[in-house]
Amino acid sequence: MEKIILTGDRPTGRLHVGHYAGSLRRRVELQDSGEYSRTFIMIADAQALTDNIEEPEKVRQNIIEVALDYMSCGLDPARSTMFIQSQISELCELTFYYMDLVTVARLQRNPTVKNEIQMRNFEASIPVGFFTYPISQAADITAFKATTVPVGDDQLPMIEQTREIVHKFNTVYAPVLVEPSALLAANEASKRLPGTDGKAKMSKSLGNCIYLADSADEVRAKVMSMFTDPQHLLVSDPGHLEGNTVFTYLDAFCKPEHFGRYLPDYGDLDELKAHYQRGGLGDMKVKKFLNNVMQELLEPIRTRRKELEKDIPAIYEILKKGSEEAREVAAETLSQVKSAMRINYFEDADLIRSQSERFGRNAQ
Repeated sequence: MEKIILTGDRPTGRLHVGHYAGSLRRRVELQDSGEYSRTFIMIADAQALTDNIEEPEKVRQNIIEVALDYMSCGLDPARSTMFIQSQISELCELTFYYMDLVTVARLQRNPTVKNEIQMRNFEASIPVGFFTYPISQAADITAFKATTVPVGDDQLPMIEQTREIVHKFNTVYAPVLVEPSALLAANEASKRLPGTDGKAKMSKSLGNCIYLADSADEVRAKVMSMFTDPQHLLVSDPGHLEGNTVFTYLDAFCKPEHFGRYLPDYGDLDELKAHYQRGGLGDMKVKKFLNNVMQELLEPIRTRRKELEKDIPAIYEILKKGSEEAREVAAETLSQVKSAMRINYFEDADLIRSQSERFGRNAQ
């Protein structure tokens, strides 16, 4: 069986370092690994509209932002098929068929859906599109017969629901769909990077994001204002690592070679942590080190983005071509699904012939 990746993001804003740590960095590594025959990268605008239905222009404008961030980070349209979800009408049809395989009670038990509903204050009035987006996500994954879906821990229930849909469809109809597997970030700190203010979620509305496109000055200002240890008032005070955003970011982004370049007094991150914990190391010194780490990471991304921004029509052409390629693949899967469900009336020559013979006999 071919190894195929499907992943993507909702275009609700520019991508930030949380996206990079949690998925983008890994996607580039997987793309470049040679282990996968195809990689599909989806800009999930239809899914974004489920809770932005009154702000379609916001979603529309962010398509290009996400595409630029993708390519700036190293996703290559020559090796990864980038497409826009709403341009693949086959996904809507697959979603419609899959709805018959899932109960309302099962959707209500989905932990990810429950958390998202609470976060958006949808308890009293849940849009149906939002409520059923696990089914839509199953359509996205299965349309491309993805074997691997890079996700964070919070998305594991969605993959499990997709696997349930696949199993039920293959059992009831025919084994045409592929059960996907989740691929989690190897680095624990990368799985759920907190906001710069220490809050669990990095969010544009909270103003606690470091964006991939931020300038060097913006990055520096955000790093220097980061939440650390509120009990670490004096340099001599012992510091705590738990809940300390600066050290969480170092866990996610710091490499051994960074110490030789920016902090040669320490051999590695463990030494830096030990000094901080026993006291005698100030927050400012650690933040300056983190700033250097982040600047080294983001500078080439910023540079590539500026080059890409010079030819926006070319970016749209890439997305158009990718969407056309993706639609061809999704159409083939849909054809197989309709055949398994026995609703491919006009393509089923045996059906037409057998009924012609039956009614012909009746007419004699």
